[in-house]
Amino acid sequence: MLITDARFVVSNSNYKSCPSPVIPEYAFIGRSNVGKSSLINSLSNRKGMAKTSVSPGKTQLINHFLINEEWYLVDLPGYGYAKRSKSSREKWKKMIDDYLINRENLVCTFVLVDLRIPPQKSDREIIDNFGESQLPLGLVFTKYDKLSKTEAEKNLDFYKKDLSKNWEDLPPIYITSSKTGMGRDEILDFIARTNPEVLPSLQKK
Repeated sequence: MLITDARFVVSNSNYKSCPSPVIPEYAFIGRSNVGKSSLINSLSNRKGMAKTSVSPGKTQLINHFLINEEWYLVDLPGYGYAKRSKSSREKWKKMIDDYLINRENLVCTFVLVDLRIPPQKSDREIIDNFGESQLPLGLVFTKYDKLSKTEAEKNLDFYKKDLSKNWEDLPPIYITSSKTGMGRDEILDFIARTNPEVLPSLQKK
C-alpha cells in the first residue's frame, strides 16, 4: 500500500464521539513506551504525525488519523503505566474497553509488544481478553533492531510457547522495527487486502 495522504482528524474520550463509522478502522495499542508512536509514524510515512515522547503515558485519548481518505488509523492510550493514579488507569481502561467492544467499524486491533522483554502480566491480560471477547487482533512485536537475530528468535519462540498455553491458534504475528521499517509493508498489505472485504458492509449502514 502506498500512503499518499495521512492526517490527524480528532481526539476523543468516548467512542460515541468518534468519526462516523463508514470506513474501516484499525487500532494500535500497547504498553507505555512500547514504540507505538514510532510505528504509527512509520506506517503513515509521516515523521511527526503521532507524538513520541521519552515520558510514558503520552497518549491519553482515542486519536483518529485518516489515511488515503480510505481508512482510519487509531492510536489508543498505552496501558501498564503504574505512575498514573488507580482512578486514572480505571478511567482509561473503561474508555478503551468501550471503544474496542462497541466501535462497529473496527476491523482489527494491533497489540504491540516489546520483543526485548519477557511476557508482561498486562500484555498477557489484554491479549487473552481479546481472545475471550472474540475480538480480532494482530500481535506486533516491536524493537527488533535492538536485539541480535539469535536473541530475537529466542524471545519470539518463548512468547509463542507462552501464548499457546491459552491460545489454540495464535493471532497473526508481525515483527517490526521502526528504525529499519521492518514489518511495515506486511501490516499495510494486510490492511490493503482487508479494506475491500469490509467496506461494502460498512457503507450499507
